[in-house]
Amino acid sequence: MPFRPRPSLPARLLRAALVLLVAACASLARAGDAAAPAAAASAPKVLRYAFKIAETNFDPAAVFDLYSRIVTGHIFEGLMGYDALARPVQLRPLTAAAMPEVDNDYRRFTFHIRPGIYFADDPAFGGRRRELVAADFVYALERVADPAVRSPNWGTLEQYGIVGLAQARRRAVEGHVPFDYDAPVAGLRALDRGTLQIELVEPRPRLLEALAQGDIFGAVAREVVERYGDDIGAHPVGTGPFRLAAWRRASHITLERNPGFREMFYDGAPGPDDDEGRALLARFKGRRLPMIDRVEISIIEQDQPRWLSFLNGDANFMERVPEAFIDIAMPGGKLAKNLARQHVQAYRTLVPDTLLTLFNLEDPVVGGMDPAHVALRRAIALGADTERESRLARHNQMIPAQSQVSPYTSGYDPAYRSEMGDFDPARARALLDTWGWVDRDGDGWREQPDGSPLTIVIATQSDAASHQYAELWQHNLDALGVRTDFRIAQWPENLKSARSGKIMMWDYGLQASTPDGIGAFEALYGPSAGGQNLARFKFPEFDRLYERALLMPDGPERLATLLRLKRIALAYMPYKARGHRLVTDLAMPEVVGYRRPLFRQDWWQYIDIEG
Repeated sequence: MPFRPRPSLPARLLRAALVLLVAACASLARAGDAAAPAAAASAPKVLRYAFKIAETNFDPAAVFDLYSRIVTGHIFEGLMGYDALARPVQLRPLTAAAMPEVDNDYRRFTFHIRPGIYFADDPAFGGRRRELVAADFVYALERVADPAVRSPNWGTLEQYGIVGLAQARRRAVEGHVPFDYDAPVAGLRALDRGTLQIELVEPRPRLLEALAQGDIFGAVAREVVERYGDDIGAHPVGTGPFRLAAWRRASHITLERNPGFREMFYDGAPGPDDDEGRALLARFKGRRLPMIDRVEISIIEQDQPRWLSFLNGDANFMERVPEAFIDIAMPGGKLAKNLARQHVQAYRTLVPDTLLTLFNLEDPVVGGMDPAHVALRRAIALGADTERESRLARHNQMIPAQSQVSPYTSGYDPAYRSEMGDFDPARARALLDTWGWVDRDGDGWREQPDGSPLTIVIATQSDAASHQYAELWQHNLDALGVRTDFRIAQWPENLKSARSGKIMMWDYGLQASTPDGIGAFEALYGPSAGGQNLARFKFPEFDRLYERALLMPDGPERLATLLRLKRIALAYMPYKARGHRLVTDLAMPEVVGYRRPLFRQDWWQYIDIEG
């Protein structure tokens, strides 16, 4: 059939159709204009950034590493917390209704739980809202004591000497039976639904600082643990401002605002000279928390992709600018012009952490307390060129450490100097020669005192920064005539190996979680071996002094005891303390209200996303 054109519409009908079409388009445009502000107002406020190290799990009793604790710190809550703005830091009640009643010379603490606090909804609760009660804290602390949980935080809790708790743990261990959560513990009691009483064997005036670590000692519901069993690390359910929404291990973590979170409003007590803190208080006071809706975290272990994720807008916050890029971000200590034009905000802080190299004291090569092996560790420490590390690998984002004690904590003295901060390869070689670590076969490499080969095996990771630190160690030890080998694994795997005593040497960072400097020495406390004490150092005199310092009030006598602990650590060198980090965080202009916390892990609820 031949093609025939259809007759055209009369002009009158065509004009009418065009009028209707224009009117319809105008109506749609007006509707779109009206909807745009509403859509913008309802758009979720999302904080997006990357962790440089993969998380391990989200069970507060089982976490040890910083990045997992950042997540648990926003899901779980302790009895106490820290003021968001105060410098120096100040404790305040969090889930407790008020500061506790303290009796019997800091041996008995009675807390009243704030009513109206609920756990985030979870199927474990059978569809009902589950209110926080005193028994949840009893259960949470008992889980840390349960040997089946293998909590790395037991050593920390054990030192406070809760009456009957260590005995309950011992019964489970010695009897090869499950921990009995239904048997009463004399020093850990829920007197009623809202009253918790903790009784200690000896005075512990700093118990409240420990209980402010909600990321590890926060309230846990027994129903949740019993529902999920061994998979509890993937199902964190707390009373905090956020809850876990999605998780792809070592890849991506999404948290969302906890819709059942109680009414909490922005407040703080900045000092009169704290201009930044006072400005934040003036801007946000009275705002309901949290102010954002969601947090999306990517795991990007390589520095360059993590840096680029911020520059290209995939992330709106950069936690810890990689040291390799600090001269690009902050040339001469000032924000780069291209970032300044985008109104990027920079926050530079000396953080309360210490970069450590651990020596496994149970390792047959670097371990042992005999003079020869002590000499080997001290020689390796003296041969570590920390100035070179700071200048080349860390781009001057580190100050030298003289001990394990972190800035801002009691016992830290910026004027203190020790061999820990020395770089002296000549003395190192002399120590090795004196104690028999010499080259017997003329191949240029030293042997062990018994003549067997000497190789120092250092655990490391695959990222570019770790590769650079490994090259520094090889450079340092080559100069001493000591052969090295490197074993590469992911950071969580290295942590696991360190806790089980299967690593010879490893570099890692230890961040202070309380203002008390005694926490730095738990890493050398014998009963904490395999937990905080990754070096597995065991020295009775050190343990006695450490336990004594736990009881002492602040003052000159306690500072003298901490100094003695520093000197023992220096003499036997279970760790080489290399430095304390300077950290620069960057935020896109829409991220407002950020201030790096010193000792707490929770801060997301105190920021807003604007624009």
